[in-house]
Amino acid sequence: MKNGLTLSLIFEAQSANYGEGFGNISTLKRISRQGGDSYTYISRQALRYNIVEQLGWNYTPVEAMGSGEKKVIQYKPDATILDYPEIDLFGYMKTDKGSGALTRSAVARLSNAIALEPYHSDLDFLTNMGLAKRIDAENSIAQSEIHQSFYAYTLTVDLDRVGVDREVHMANEERTKRVKQLLQGVQFLYRDIKGRRENLAPIFAIGGLFKRKNPFFENRLKLDREGLVIKMIKDAQESIGEKTWVGYVPGSFKNDEAVKGELDPTSIKRMFDQLCLEVEAVYL
Repeated sequence: MKNGLTLSLIFEAQSANYGEGFGNISTLKRISRQGGDSYTYISRQALRYNIVEQLGWNYTPVEAMGSGEKKVIQYKPDATILDYPEIDLFGYMKTDKGSGALTRSAVARLSNAIALEPYHSDLDFLTNMGLAKRIDAENSIAQSEIHQSFYAYTLTVDLDRVGVDREVHMANEERTKRVKQLLQGVQFLYRDIKGRRENLAPIFAIGGLFKRKNPFFENRLKLDREGLVIKMIKDAQESIGEKTWVGYVPGSFKNDEAVKGELDPTSIKRMFDQLCLEVEAVYL
């Protein structure tokens, strides 16, 4: 049985995840690699938040547990995966005074979305001139780091564990529905940040359903001078030895003809439609 779904995706976006900042500067979340280059990233928690919100799954009841100032916000103990797809797919930790802590590790796992192009310390200078001029006041100035880049991340789903938690064994129709909804959320994902709506829908995606539950294409999506590095992808495909789907928006990369010629991609829509059909075949 092919019960491991994995999907690695590339999208293009600008400045989509900020950290704490300091003073009047908003700083992007980023990591450094050997050689000194810095790469911005969008955290897996941010991606999860947007997926859950846009699917309308953000209604799992929560409460503050603990005493004094050490209270922790967590899911209510009586919330079960039967009623709430959020905790079915992304897991939970619940504490009950009578039974102690109950945990469920994530069934659907996301990686950080890491930029494929280095950050070069670009800054945007912001003012409130539009409002200040109304009362002849001086402008307030703020600075915000900005970065336009391609980003890559990976989603993996353990199809065996969807809808199964201790005594709960959900009907296969509902399990199918939830995984298909998750795929749809990824296909049309976006992120609202600082007055902008960034489109996180993939321009390139590769994956499928496999016997091994491994994120085969994680860290295999690279760019070289705005061209997709194809050899790493083909090597990963050959090592799997099973059917993989490739979706692509033509014109996205500088080596467009090579991508189309060597990877034989279909449209993003057709790829996601095929994945949904394969999910149905697992459960129904």
